[in-house]
Formats: sequence, C-alpha cells, structure tokens
Amino acid sequence: MAEAETHYILPRAEFDKPVKILIVVAPYYKAIADNLVAGAKAEIEASGGTWELIEVPGALEVPSAIGIAERMSNFDGYVALGCVIRGETTHYETVCNDSSRGITLLGLQGLCIGNAILTVENMTQAEVRADPDRGNKGGGAAAAALHLVALSRKWGASRDGVGFRPARDEYQIAADMKSTPTA
Repeated sequence: MAEAETHYILPRAEFDKPVKILIVVAPYYKAIADNLVAGAKAEIEASGGTWELIEVPGALEVPSAIGIAERMSNFDGYVALGCVIRGETTHYETVCNDSSRGITLLGLQGLCIGNAILTVENMTQAEVRADPDRGNKGGGAAAAALHLVALSRKWGASRDGVGFRPARDEYQIAADMKSTPTA
C-alpha cells in the first residue's frame, strides 16, 4: 500500500510576510474531505499562514472556484481538495481527468495550487490517503501550494501568467522589425 512507501519531502516553506491561502473542497465524501481539510489547515498554520475555506458541489467545480477567486480576491495560493472513487461507469475518468486538467491549466497561468483531489479505487484507499496521521495528502497539497508561493515571491511574484505573449505594438518578419500603427 502507498502508505508504506517512503519518499523525500522538502523542508517546510518559510516566509517573511504571512501567506493567505484559499482551501477549496468538494465534500462529496464528507469524512474524507474533513481529513483532507484538517491536514491542509495544519500545514498552512505551521508555516505561519492564514486560510479561508469554501465548499463546492463536486470535484469538477474546484478549478472553477479557484479561477473565480483568483479574479475576484487576493489569495497568494490555493489548495484543491476532494475525492473521486471509481464506480461502475466512465464518469470516474471524466471527473478525474477534467478536474486535474482544470487545475493544471490554472497552474500554468501562474496560480500557486496544491492538488489533493484524490482519485482512488475504493474507500479504504481514500481513508488512508486523507488521514492526517497516515497519508496526509491534504497537508501535502498545502505544502505544495506554499512552496509555489515561496517561488513566486522569490522570482518577483509575476501575476501575468507564463507562456507565449504576442507583441502588442510591433511584429517581426524575417528578422526585420517594423512598427505597426497604433490607434
């Protein structure tokens, strides 16, 4: 079982000024969600940060809530929590893939997100991974978000995202720079 595996864990992130984290949880499996939240809260508080908690209906709504919060509030980072247990239909794959894809796309835009939307085969796996004294995936997701916040602060906290950005008032053709008319 994954619980018995050992792996390297980065030292706890440290901050000169407090960090404000939004925990977004889908409490479909309430006991699992409560354990994930407990682990996340403990990790955030251990780093001297503060947190707010919101609940959404399901795992598919977690990325949307994070996107809304990023546009309309002032959080340094986000923790995505929930649990999807395999059932008898392909709905499991859809929820797992799309919630993960949404969170990844937000992260690639520059948001600092730790993801602990558990994707498991059964309730026993979920219980082990969510338990703060065993798998502590909620705490791990909070630690990931905090490490990304630390990197963002180290590198100047750019909020414009990453990736390709077209020139606003110029273009280049065959190494010849030309200005475009501005309106």
